[in-house]
Amino acid sequence: MTATVERATATGTSPAAPGPSGTGVATLTLAGSYERCRELHRRHGTTYYWATRTLPAVSRPHVHALYGLCRYADEVVDAFDGAPPAARAARLDQLEAALLDGLARGSSDHPVLRAVVFTARAHQLPTDAFRRFFSAMRADLTVTRYDSYEELCGYMDGSAAVIGELMLPILEPFDAHAARDGARDLGIAFQLTNFLRDVGEDLDRGRIYFPRSELTRFGLDPELSDRRVDDAWRAFCRFQIERMQRLYRSADEAIELLPPPSACAIRTARILYSEILERIEANDYDVFSRRARVPLPRKLYVAARQRWPR
Repeated sequence: MTATVERATATGTSPAAPGPSGTGVATLTLAGSYERCRELHRRHGTTYYWATRTLPAVSRPHVHALYGLCRYADEVVDAFDGAPPAARAARLDQLEAALLDGLARGSSDHPVLRAVVFTARAHQLPTDAFRRFFSAMRADLTVTRYDSYEELCGYMDGSAAVIGELMLPILEPFDAHAARDGARDLGIAFQLTNFLRDVGEDLDRGRIYFPRSELTRFGLDPELSDRRVDDAWRAFCRFQIERMQRLYRSADEAIELLPPPSACAIRTARILYSEILERIEANDYDVFSRRARVPLPRKLYVAARQRWPR
């Protein structure tokens, strides 16, 4: 089936960009659906996108499909078209129902889900994992604060760790059971890195992902209303970065269980995300007025260095 995807994506045309509801858009071919997912990945997940360019051609469309689903759901939750909360909740319910229906039938007419369903069936991805993902997305509509790290981990099980689980069948590790915990840890490390980088943007949306108990422990206003970079904030950031680095080290063990082409791509992503943390440190932990970025030439260099070490 992967060969079918490769042929389809090679002959597809770029689809129109549908709104989050997916209504009023002509049905795309399978090739067009994968291209839509790839475009979502390229525009919104540049660090991960350039890392996955080192994957075998037959694997890339499946990774784009998973990212496309994640990004599409994000657009529903964040309502870039200004939709009210009730409308966003209804759209998210419709999107989940459409995916579950597509998984049951083996096909979908939705411009993004068509590729997702094909990928899920090609790799026998568990339906429950998608339910956990939507449960986390639904939480973003109502939950804006977390009291403890344990509560945050409950959210990240569906928003991040589950993505690591879904990636494993695509990456084909030598021992999937042994690689599972590391894959989950990598997903969580990626998301925590994004949380730290995007603190200012999330505040603008009324959300704080870092636990109140930890903010308070470091003497910070749990609402971060002053957005001040001081010694307390720097100490808090160092604490969070140390946690992320432990997760990255755990993920390294799982990466070693991947075949070389898959390991190359995931190791590239791991290096680049770690460099986001380095740039946060270089910016004196100012994530309120500056966005830590890894420049595109650096992304390309790391990807090439991993693929062609010599």
